[in-house]
Amino acid sequence: ASRSGPGSEETYKKREPKPKQTSRTAGCRGNRNWKLSPRKPLSPRARGVPRRGRSGAVRGRAVPRSAARRWRRGRAMGAEAGGPRDTAPGQQLRALFYALPPGESSFATVEEVPDYVEKSIPFFITFIGLEFAVSWIQKRKLPGRINDGISSLSLGILSRLPDVLFRSIELISYIYVWNNYRLFELPWDSPWTWYLTLLGVDFAYYCFHRMSHEVNILWAAHQVHHSSEDYNLFTALRQSVLQKYTSWMFNLPMALFIPPSVFAVHLQFNLLYQFWIHTEVITKLGPLEWILNTPSHHRVHHGRNPYCIDKNYGGTLIIWDRIFGTFEAEDAKVVYGLTHPVNSFDPIMLQLRPLAHIWNMFWATPGFCNKLSVIFKGPGWGPGKPRLGLPEEIPVITGKEVPFNPHVPAYLNCYALVHFAVIVDLYTDLLASVTMLSQGTVLLRIGFIVLSLASFGLLTENKSKAGILEIIRCLVFIGVYKLGYFRTRFSFLGYAYEV
Repeated sequence: ASRSGPGSEETYKKREPKPKQTSRTAGCRGNRNWKLSPRKPLSPRARGVPRRGRSGAVRGRAVPRSAARRWRRGRAMGAEAGGPRDTAPGQQLRALFYALPPGESSFATVEEVPDYVEKSIPFFITFIGLEFAVSWIQKRKLPGRINDGISSLSLGILSRLPDVLFRSIELISYIYVWNNYRLFELPWDSPWTWYLTLLGVDFAYYCFHRMSHEVNILWAAHQVHHSSEDYNLFTALRQSVLQKYTSWMFNLPMALFIPPSVFAVHLQFNLLYQFWIHTEVITKLGPLEWILNTPSHHRVHHGRNPYCIDKNYGGTLIIWDRIFGTFEAEDAKVVYGLTHPVNSFDPIMLQLRPLAHIWNMFWATPGFCNKLSVIFKGPGWGPGKPRLGLPEEIPVITGKEVPFNPHVPAYLNCYALVHFAVIVDLYTDLLASVTMLSQGTVLLRIGFIVLSLASFGLLTENKSKAGILEIIRCLVFIGVYKLGYFRTRFSFLGYAYEV
């Protein structure tokens, strides 16, 4: 093969006759030129990249020089053509605050969109540590408890396990509608498209979030996030396994004209923004309180005080609540949690108990229309009541409420904390190596993680059967670890894990 000078198009001259194409060569020719040495980079034409002029024109459409420079810089940062772009730590930090401008977060295809959520995990840990330090300085007390923190993180891990096996249903459904039913296509590299998508994703979230509080079957999934009686950054990670399977439909109208790559960016930004507002160490943010969802506004949303119920649904912006009459400013001291607390740290039970309650109420309620109302009206509804229930039935807050906090020996809390750290290590290794594992190994690891999280929930409640379940869990761990189905990202800890 002969290669022309740098910056010009590469050509390849084959000296031998073209071999007969087989099923094996046909399968790989679409991805890379099978005759090239893997050490030689593919030409832009071989990678399927459109030819661009000095101004960055693509297929006859003029692109500003600045956009062309951003495109070339992004390609240099990317690992491989067609794969997710790399992001600098500063970009990840700004993504948490929705502060990445269109020039740094616009991509032509969904495959190029970085996984901002997974790459933000180090920042989650850093900010949680910072919150503990600031809370100790301000109030001489920690912002949370070990049992509630383990429960919140367990629910967060549990909510992400389906993504190990399946692609996000939100993206699958969106791309399907885009490919088959879109009316027109907005340019993916236009700032106007970027800002329109910001408003569209946030308004769709407002609608879904409001429905999740006003429709019983949706509330059964969403209430997991509200079940904590603490309010800290751990609570932000307390997510439902089932919620994503009901939220996807609210985004589909945007698929008629907004490219999936732009939607995939804002779907992550909207979620990441809501992480840092789950804290009590930030009070008010001045004029920003009029436009943005802030820690003060979101504290109201998590309160069980009568004035807090069904208020402040916004994700990034609070303007939707002001427009549609669901806004409430923070006033009296907020008491967090559900109006009828579940009193449990078991992540499996927290996911399933609300569904069991709806099932029992469905069969106990007479009349077909009433049975449908059990599912589709508010969680406070009952025969003869308004759609959302009666406000006077909301328990009065006295200020003397005591969070669920069963007495557990200090050594047991330490034990649960150390073993939970081991499971977090196994979980992160699973995310990093899932493409190299067999389906059976992936299912085995997921099953063991679920078993471990359930065991930790019972341990932090000091249940009588927790010891038996924990012995079984440890024996299973030793067996599968010795057989090589588990591994740690830190090899020097292997023996310590067995101990």
